[in-house]
Amino acid sequence: MKLIKTEDAVGHVLCHDMTMIVKDKFKGPRFRKGHVVAAEDIPVLLAMGKEHLYVWEMTPGMVHENDAAERLAALCGRENMTWSEVREGKIELTAACDGLFQVDSARLLAVNGMDELMIATRKGNTAVKAGDKLAGTRVIPLVIEERKLCAAEAAAGGGPLLAVLPWKLKTAAIVATGSEVQKGLIQDTFTPVVRQKLAAYGIETLSVSYPGDERQTVTAAIAAARDSGADMVLCTGGMSVDPDDNTPGAIRDSGARVVSYGAPVLPGAMFLLGYWQDGKPVLGLPGCVMYAGATVFDLLLPRIAAGVEISRTDITALGEGGLCLGCKPCHWPDCPFGK
Repeated sequence: MKLIKTEDAVGHVLCHDMTMIVKDKFKGPRFRKGHVVAAEDIPVLLAMGKEHLYVWEMTPGMVHENDAAERLAALCGRENMTWSEVREGKIELTAACDGLFQVDSARLLAVNGMDELMIATRKGNTAVKAGDKLAGTRVIPLVIEERKLCAAEAAAGGGPLLAVLPWKLKTAAIVATGSEVQKGLIQDTFTPVVRQKLAAYGIETLSVSYPGDERQTVTAAIAAARDSGADMVLCTGGMSVDPDDNTPGAIRDSGARVVSYGAPVLPGAMFLLGYWQDGKPVLGLPGCVMYAGATVFDLLLPRIAAGVEISRTDITALGEGGLCLGCKPCHWPDCPFGK
């Protein structure tokens, strides 16, 4: 930094906050550290008694923190996102719509591996609402070397690092298995829970069927639900390894390609996910979905609702963080489960 006459400071960057005091009215920073002095600022600074200023000398090859923050934000993307105004070298991104927030983790890691800059985000593959904060960008010093920004841009590669995907699936059909439910021996308390979880993502439940336990009738009910026009099919109950639990076999018999039967998540180990040839998903939901505050269903439903196809690798990756701590009361989603 260097000391220069205020009249010569246009285009230079202030090294510290400049405080203004107006008796009985105001005391606070009139110009903040990092501010680029403009011509109209000179009379104000002189009126504040600042005849000399400490400034950063903007040499060729250096970029001001505000300009650098904008370049980092550009790496994140703009679609379905809103940018804040740059303030003190920072830009915040918020969701412009409800949807699934995604992060290209490997490329974000590569960018954050560069010196003197950062992009911080919320956890990817989570549901967000319009207005939710997504990310923040800034560089560490007041000015940064251009070459470091170029290195970060090269590390980011092509395409945005972040995405917000609006909810895509709109309708669902539920196949509620169990002879005890079919015969009315007990009340169906599973379906209302599933309906409510689906509704949170704008998914309407078109139909509920009660085929009992027989594998052939369950298969027929699943096929009918698939052909009803619903965007997804959910089967409740019959997911354990008991001899009369036929839901996994019935889903296979319906022609679905099973991605995974079982997940490294508690609660939710007996979860099943499959897809038919047309890409329509079918889920087998274990009994824990009925009573637990959050399960594997809650972890994967945002991706399913956004129309993102889930792989076995995606499911196995849930093992780290996949243990619910059973807090009372449940704080989901503001907790470490799934994260």
